[in-house]
Amino acid sequence: MGEIDEMPNLVVDANIQSALADFELPTELGFGRVLVPVMYRCDYADGVWQSGHLGALEPLSISPAAKVLQYGHQVFEGLKAYKTGLNAPQLFRPEMNAQRLASSAERIDMPCVSTAHFMQAVEAVVKVCDAFIPTESGQSLYLRPYIMGTEADLGLGRSDTYTFIVLASPSEIIQKGTMKVLIERERSRVAIGGTGDVKLGSNYTAGIASARRANEQGFNQSIWLDPESRKMIEELSGMNFFAVIDGELHTPALLGSILPGITRDSIVQLAFAMGYKVVERSINIDTLLAQIGSGQCREVFACGTAAVITPISEFGEYDGTRYPLAEPEGIITAELKGALVDIQEGRAADNFGWAHPVIG
Repeated sequence: MGEIDEMPNLVVDANIQSALADFELPTELGFGRVLVPVMYRCDYADGVWQSGHLGALEPLSISPAAKVLQYGHQVFEGLKAYKTGLNAPQLFRPEMNAQRLASSAERIDMPCVSTAHFMQAVEAVVKVCDAFIPTESGQSLYLRPYIMGTEADLGLGRSDTYTFIVLASPSEIIQKGTMKVLIERERSRVAIGGTGDVKLGSNYTAGIASARRANEQGFNQSIWLDPESRKMIEELSGMNFFAVIDGELHTPALLGSILPGITRDSIVQLAFAMGYKVVERSINIDTLLAQIGSGQCREVFACGTAAVITPISEFGEYDGTRYPLAEPEGIITAELKGALVDIQEGRAADNFGWAHPVIG
């Protein structure tokens, strides 16, 4: 449908300060479990986005027949605001999240939220949540913008009404330390020509059963292979993938079924700037496992907004075969993570123009 250029008026509800009056950060944050009791909401009707509202977090009232409930008509994003050692909060490459949300919405025939509207909403939430942004390294205010179709109609088709919401969750990184990954050879998640390269809730729902099976066998996540040959690595359910082979970074190429991760793109640019060779290509899982066995590949990691960079310590098969990494917390992985986090948390110079301070 293309981008809607008009930016709605922002209305700050009178009840917002009373909603925040009794809120305190708990000692243990976890990831996504704690919500600041505020939200941004903007409804779409009659072909335009209406006024945006910043107010108290409250339940939504939608019809049981709403498109989002019947057909999963929903797109979302995830980004973070940091305040470690900073006077003002800063976002990390938020314009890319805005652009990706628009691409996701267009893919499933939703009205897009303009970059200006997206930034207005996200910054409004960050400003009102300033006092609740964690300040320890590894912590942040995780932001969840999403759009959903709300029309009450059981027919399969686009909705005439939508709601755009931004939630805020003070959080830790989603996966601390290293993780173990189960190779998913039986099921597929997405395909080229499908929706793997956009951020729909349904893409993630498709991985829930595999994740449960992985957890039951002592793994943290599944890693997905291409649906045609079941040989080429694509990504984890919520993270992109990198392997360090003979000192070079190798990552699956973006061929239409892999989400173009913002953290992935940042790592590619950082690695080039730090003098590493980065190869974007198709990676055969069995070849990689052989390289792990021979020592050619000594470290691999996953990356994403929620996890930043998480080293992988072991791959496994459903039959019990295990492939441990020689250096699960390797030097190159640690160097890249340190450089990225230092920019995000304001300890290092941002030579890429990624940091976006939220002032006011």
